[in-house]
Amino acid sequence: MKMLAYPLLCVALASPSLLAEESGTFPGIKALMSPGEYQAAGLDKLSPAELEALDRFLIRYTAEDAVALIASDEEVQKAAQEQVITSVIQQPFRGWSGDTIFALENGQVWKQRYAGKYRYTGSHPEVRITQNFMGFFRMELIENGKTIQVKRLK
Repeated sequence: MKMLAYPLLCVALASPSLLAEESGTFPGIKALMSPGEYQAAGLDKLSPAELEALDRFLIRYTAEDAVALIASDEEVQKAAQEQVITSVIQQPFRGWSGDTIFALENGQVWKQRYAGKYRYTGSHPEVRITQNFMGFFRMELIENGKTIQVKRLK
C-alpha cells in the first residue's frame, strides 16, 4: 500500500501549483511524469480509458486522502523532509515572468518550468525547494508562501 502511496503523494504535492499555474485543470499523470518514468511504471500500456480512470483516482486521492497520509505517516514525512533545499535567491531579484532563471546563494541554478508572473518587492528572497516523488520541484518564497514550479539547471 505504501508503495502506491508514494507516487500518489507526489501528485498531492505537485498538483496545487500545477493547477494554479496552468489552465486550471488537472494535467494528468502523463504530464506529471517524465517519459522515462511513465514508461518504467508501465503506464504506456494503458488504454486512454484506463489512463482517464487513473487520473480521476489521483484527483480524488489528492483531494481526500493525501493530506491525511502526509500528516500521519512517519515514512512519508521523513521522505518529504529529505527533499527540502533552503537557500536565498541572489540579488537582484524582482520576481518571475515566465522564463526566469534563479541563481541561489548555495551555487544552485534553477529555471521556471511553467508560465506565470509574480512581482517581488522584498529584500531577502529566502526560498524552500521541495521535490515530489516523481522528481518535480517546487520553489516557495518563505516570507509569503508564493510558489513556482522549477527545474534544476546546475
